[in-house]
Amino acid sequence: MVSGEQRFELVLAGARVIDPETGLDEIRDVGISGGRIAAVSASRLTGDAVVDVSDRVLAPGFIDMHSHAQTITGLRLQALDGVTTALELEAGALPVRTAYAEATAEGRPINFGYSAGWALARMRLLDDAALGTSFDMFSKNQGAPNWRRPVGARDVARVLDLLEEQIHDGALGIGVLVGYAPDSGRDEYFAVASLAARLGVPTFTHTRFISTEEPGTSLEGALEVISAAAGTGAHMHMCHLNSTSNRMIDDIAGAVDRARGYGLQVTTEAYPYGSASTVIGAAFLAPELLHRLGMVPKNILCLATGERVADAARLAELREADPGALILFDWLDETDPADLATLQRSLLFADTAIASDAVPLAGQDGDAWPVADDVLTHPRSVGCYARTFGWLVRELGVLSLAEAVRRCTLLPAQILETAAPAMKRKGRIQVGADADIVVFDPGAIASGATATRVRPSTGIDHVLVGGTFVVRDEQIQLDRLPGEPIFGRHRNRMEQP
Repeated sequence: MVSGEQRFELVLAGARVIDPETGLDEIRDVGISGGRIAAVSASRLTGDAVVDVSDRVLAPGFIDMHSHAQTITGLRLQALDGVTTALELEAGALPVRTAYAEATAEGRPINFGYSAGWALARMRLLDDAALGTSFDMFSKNQGAPNWRRPVGARDVARVLDLLEEQIHDGALGIGVLVGYAPDSGRDEYFAVASLAARLGVPTFTHTRFISTEEPGTSLEGALEVISAAAGTGAHMHMCHLNSTSNRMIDDIAGAVDRARGYGLQVTTEAYPYGSASTVIGAAFLAPELLHRLGMVPKNILCLATGERVADAARLAELREADPGALILFDWLDETDPADLATLQRSLLFADTAIASDAVPLAGQDGDAWPVADDVLTHPRSVGCYARTFGWLVRELGVLSLAEAVRRCTLLPAQILETAAPAMKRKGRIQVGADADIVVFDPGAIASGATATRVRPSTGIDHVLVGGTFVVRDEQIQLDRLPGEPIFGRHRNRMEQP
């Protein structure tokens, strides 16, 4: 009950309110004060400011567990897609203390956080890589000679010690890009999972293999993750189930489902596209391996040059010249009904969160706004969530609106809340929850982004972070940077700058 005389700082009035935890799906007013939700009421509320959001859906802000787009501009584009928290968990950061400090000093439009980056730790320790922002460090060191190779017990111990240090500095778990170093030791991967189990944090894995051809199939890569969960008790999270499963999604989904039935903590995520983006020097994109992905060189678009790669010789040339160059590649054909059905099955697999795998902007000049026409990125970086609601919910009807909200909000919060206590207040529209909120038109929400044009999503009216509008009337609020760091539970607060 809310007193008729109670007054709130802000009231969002008359929306269809969806709370995925309690199952609420009714017309309500939502009162906000002090950055938190203070009332959810069937009666009219009074506020210092009242915004009429009737005929709209009001839901928790979307929580993206997989965003490499960790600049102000990258996160503004995600805010325009309804995202209120974007976390770099697959690649991670190194050192996380510096990543958190620099992002906090600059300010961010939405909430942010990082895992401890296993691949970055290997680059640092085995190749003396210069420290930098996560994706920049990752791309610049693709061609370094040592970080992909198997190492002995001494070096494994050094990697583990560095990862543990990052956990105590606030990292949300351990990001393991083992798919980019497939020749690294299986014993090391198991040791990383054992460390995660001991510390009670998740791992976020890009699986070792992407292929439908033996040996080294996508199924084998997934089974390694499941085996690590069984052998260590760690919470193992599988990144982008859609693209790493390739056309083996049915076998992999079945294995994950059975593992969960045995009590193993194996969680999953996917994004609604049949194309992907990474660096051209990725191990699995070697010319002699493309057939294992069901691909040819022309499936690859090099963003720096704007070319579809003509042949294997040109691919080898581009990989040699700049192995960290950003590319897009089609891992399936969205015009093929069978391939499209494969993609949908990965997205509809039980308890699979939506996560964008957003990548940086190619050609972006600092944080200039608006984004110039010649700036490029994968459309998932801009429209992942709008595409989920526009395509899977409205056009196909294969997900209910409430279930789509759950997969974009509560589910990722629950996956992370043991490791990150702040997530217990997110992904919910309840009294006491953080006022991280998206308001959108379910009949109009859509992504217009393409491989050649960065177009923000449409149909998303308002996005609030901690009760502050970062998007209002579909417009980014350039003077608002209310994003807060999301720390892991092991963070030693006494040592933070």
